[in-house]
Amino acid sequence: MAESTTATEPDKRARISAVAAWESLFRAQVAVMRTLAAEFPTKDISLNEYDVLFNLSRQPDRTLRLRDLNTHVLLSQPSVSRLVDRLVSRGLVAKCPEPSDARGTVIRLTDAGYDLFRRVAIEHMKTITDRVGSRLSTEELHTLAELCDKLRLDS
Repeated sequence: MAESTTATEPDKRARISAVAAWESLFRAQVAVMRTLAAEFPTKDISLNEYDVLFNLSRQPDRTLRLRDLNTHVLLSQPSVSRLVDRLVSRGLVAKCPEPSDARGTVIRLTDAGYDLFRRVAIEHMKTITDRVGSRLSTEELHTLAELCDKLRLDS
């Protein structure tokens, strides 16, 4: 009987540690995102719109299928579609039919969208550096990035 109780103790400690780590990560993410949203350097685009422009800017030819864009941003599919439509109406992105799938849509970052993204990114990076980079050492930043990548890529 003592053996089975002992065998579950490490499991219980592991669960408690995992939950504590998750809560810490979640609370840190919320605190950082609140700061970044509050100090976002422009009223020309929202933080969510910036996220779409950021993800498009990192793609070959600054182009991405809409369904793939949905996997890169933290919004629901209908919200992404509405946000993309707003960006299209402002000339920051263009929607094109997907050549290999008539049902699909490709989103392309326009030159105007890229120029706006670059202007905002420079200021936004300063806020990120102040909020995150000033509180962690270079080694801690590398470790944090590795741990976050491990969590993200294993899912």
